[in-house]
Amino acid sequence: MIKVSVVGATGYTGEELVDILASHKDVKVTSLSAIIDKPTNIAELFPRVRGRLDIICKSFDFDEVSKSSDVVFLALPHRVSMDFAPKFLNAGKKVIDLSADYRLPPEVYEKWYGKGHSDVKNIEKAVYGLPELYRSQIKKASLVANPGCYPTSVILAIAPLVKNGVVELTGIIADSKSGITGAGRKAVIDLLFAEIADNFKAYKIGSHQHMPEIVQELEKIAGKDVSVLFAPHIIPIRRGILSTIYMKPKKKVSQKEINDIYTNFYKDEFFVRFTGETLPQVKDVVYTNFCDIAVKIIDENIVAVSVIDNLVKGAAGQAVQNMNIMCGFDEREGLI
Repeated sequence: MIKVSVVGATGYTGEELVDILASHKDVKVTSLSAIIDKPTNIAELFPRVRGRLDIICKSFDFDEVSKSSDVVFLALPHRVSMDFAPKFLNAGKKVIDLSADYRLPPEVYEKWYGKGHSDVKNIEKAVYGLPELYRSQIKKASLVANPGCYPTSVILAIAPLVKNGVVELTGIIADSKSGITGAGRKAVIDLLFAEIADNFKAYKIGSHQHMPEIVQELEKIAGKDVSVLFAPHIIPIRRGILSTIYMKPKKKVSQKEINDIYTNFYKDEFFVRFTGETLPQVKDVVYTNFCDIAVKIIDENIVAVSVIDNLVKGAAGQAVQNMNIMCGFDEREGLI
């Protein structure tokens, strides 16, 4: 049994973390903190954990969190986690950061997130928390940079093709559509129900902060430069991401060869389900930690489609999957 804290427990991702951890047999939730008006029982804030978790969520206190925890989840905004992670690491805690603060080199981070990094030394120590690619490193990590939701859906969808040298590494187009919870729990006019309902919009095409994360990880797999045009969209659903990725094959390849590549690449991965040519839907994976992937050859193109729940495999579920690996638990614990 390990003791776990969540800092930033009242956001959408924090809420999902609390819900998953409340049913984890190897975990005791010892501290929940957030920017909050007054100390409040978490079951009052999130009635779905009633009867499973009885703990007060209160304002952050480093000493209280540190003394009561073995593992700390930072469910904080970008540009904020870097102020907390080094303190917990210095106190000997394992840290899983769900922001972007430890995913990119400092110079790339500053360019895309608009702030210089205050904890450069720990960026090198951080392990990118995509278990299907970095499980052995995650096992030994003290700091895990949990991937972004869009990158999780895109990278998992095309990693087998890049790894096996099947597709051209330029001209990749990743078209992703996300439910509104991907924008976080905050009061912004563009996120109001009346603005989102019956609407569908693209945003930040070619300039979204997740694009360098996608490119970085694909370049590590390929060992070469990779270019990706990333086009994100908001659709009027609460949760879920569907990514459609368009690629050019380097040479003629059959559907059977594609199917064999994916089947072999993910044969030992419980949370990735390759569906062949059967196109997955968001409803197949919401409220789960699964990523479903289909790939089809269409004329001179290879088209991959992946679906995830942005709050689970795209955030909190993947964070718990990483914790399970770090702590030697069954990787599926709390997630099935």
